[in-house]
Amino acid sequence: MAQENCFLPLLIDMSGRKIVIFGGGSVSERKALLFSRYADVTVISKGFTPCIRQLHEENKIKIVEADISDLTNEQADIFLDGAFLVIPATNDRSVNERLVSAAKTKNILSNPVDFIGDVTVPSVIKRGDLTISISTSGSSPAFSRFARQRIEEVITPQFEDMIRIQESLRTYLKEKVPEQNNRKDILWQVLKSREVWEGLEVSYEKGYNVALGIVTEKINGKVR
Repeated sequence: MAQENCFLPLLIDMSGRKIVIFGGGSVSERKALLFSRYADVTVISKGFTPCIRQLHEENKIKIVEADISDLTNEQADIFLDGAFLVIPATNDRSVNERLVSAAKTKNILSNPVDFIGDVTVPSVIKRGDLTISISTSGSSPAFSRFARQRIEEVITPQFEDMIRIQESLRTYLKEKVPEQNNRKDILWQVLKSREVWEGLEVSYEKGYNVALGIVTEKINGKVR
């Protein structure tokens, strides 16, 4: 029986954290595009794709021109200094393994692209404040993408609007309904309301007005 992996899904605030990507090819490009939205990214390579250079020109990432295969341990340590996550994405597995080893000596997490490291990057669905991640722990990236596409058919953009409605109504109800259990019941009724979801298919405003009507009637004791 295969040993169960110990990967635990977490949501981490990446703002201000340093991500170091080694390699300037297409895989590095995908990683840079993803992480540059959340963290401070540095890409190190002797060559870069046009997209990576454009990200640099737009001040979204930093780039450092260096021959990774010739890096000394001292040079690697300098590049890794202060990093939260290192991503070895070269086309040379031995180089990637050496970078992972260097990261481990500094207690830095790694996400190598050609074998399993400390971190796996899931497929992600974002609907406003709703985040859903799908991972096979590196066993099948294709299946992760497939699962994401299937889930996206169910988790529609209206879910983002429903979260906005719930947040707004929670604030409103705290002023009007003293009992937490009663507030919870009202919010749950809004969540289950077909009329609210149908309204959201038209517009956020339509869905919100239907939801507010339910809340108002419940507060006034007209809904049992």
